[in-house]
Amino acid sequence: MSSSMSSSILPAGSPSKSATENSCDAPSLKPLEEAISELLSSICASELIEDIAISQAEDRILAEDINSSIDVPGFDNSAMDGYALRFSGEEAGASQSFRKVGEAFAGQSFIGTVAEGECIRIMTGAEVPPECNAVVMQEQCSTDGDLISLQSIVPTGNNIRLKGNDISTGDAVLHKGERLSPAKLGVLASLGVAKLAVYRRLKVALFASGDELRAPGEDLQQGCIYESNRFVVQSMLARLGFEVLNLGIIPDQPSALERAFLKAAEHADAIVCSGGVSVGEADYTKAVLDKVGKISMWKLAIKPGKPFAFGHVQKTPFFGLPGNPSSAAITFHQLALPCLQKLAGERHIEDSLSLRLAAPQDIRKRPGRTDFQRGILKMNPQGQLELKVFSAQSSGMLSTLAAANCYIKLERERGNIKAGEEVEVIPFDRWII
Repeated sequence: MSSSMSSSILPAGSPSKSATENSCDAPSLKPLEEAISELLSSICASELIEDIAISQAEDRILAEDINSSIDVPGFDNSAMDGYALRFSGEEAGASQSFRKVGEAFAGQSFIGTVAEGECIRIMTGAEVPPECNAVVMQEQCSTDGDLISLQSIVPTGNNIRLKGNDISTGDAVLHKGERLSPAKLGVLASLGVAKLAVYRRLKVALFASGDELRAPGEDLQQGCIYESNRFVVQSMLARLGFEVLNLGIIPDQPSALERAFLKAAEHADAIVCSGGVSVGEADYTKAVLDKVGKISMWKLAIKPGKPFAFGHVQKTPFFGLPGNPSSAAITFHQLALPCLQKLAGERHIEDSLSLRLAAPQDIRKRPGRTDFQRGILKMNPQGQLELKVFSAQSSGMLSTLAAANCYIKLERERGNIKAGEEVEVIPFDRWII
């Protein structure tokens, strides 16, 4: 394993430090699980609804329960190309022969009656006459003019898809608050649904603050950096289907920050800002929010991302992300994103898939904060899951997050991890990967 892909290695003889030995791991920091619970409980779901065509509904949030008004399928139909048979008893015997009296195609049903000992040629999806017992695949019989002979036993019900065996009239199909995936839209189309009631798209105001920040394409003066946090967050917001009001880069000036917050609160349903929520002399976000709003959460027991803030500007929820790129991306993904999903009307926010795997090497960690390290999860040639943990886990490095496909989530109270110990691995979801 190369050094860039190895775990964080403990120097020989390094003792594990307790939470009280580092100010970043102070016991006063709010635990992650408690923070998520408080955040979600403080968010009220949208009730603004609009009707749209099903063709425009991908990834929208359903605002009504859907019950089926029809059976799917609406009639008994053939699962195969072959012959629909009528016979007595539980099965038709091998070498038994039937006289073909007609044909049925998808959308073109057979008109008439099939008597015992008779059959019709039938195509996949075509309606099976009510008097027929089974359908035999065309490969399992032989033909001689209109005489069809079986080559194997055919049981009653063979290759017949019964009316309503997928969905029956009155079945609860989808529920209010579900995100409409391609498969769910297909189900709705199969019910004949043409229009849907969905929640209005959420509008999120987004900006970054910092005198050192420059937009891509601008000249980069000494001591300045290109701003990347908005691009990460805006891409995740776009995948969620939200409208973004991008206010750009705001200088480290209280008056400029105040104007940005008030404009965002006036025109958006939520505000996301990166930078300015730490404790530096030029970090004015907290002071400005004390004036125009209220901060109800500040500093969490999470790494990276301790200086995360949450509150309201007027009645608009605000999420303050750290300025460091990995910290901003991870706190948005883990904390702000589920809150925005709830605000948008989504009520069935699924927990992330979580695996328990052996740590590939020793991993350095202090107790006191829940740690989201970045790694790669892949299948080895033996068909076993293999975990690699990046050695570089700095909150200022975005490259490792871009190369990763999973988090290694290390519990708040846990210290150094030895190779072989179980760790929690969370594969990235579609919002971030």
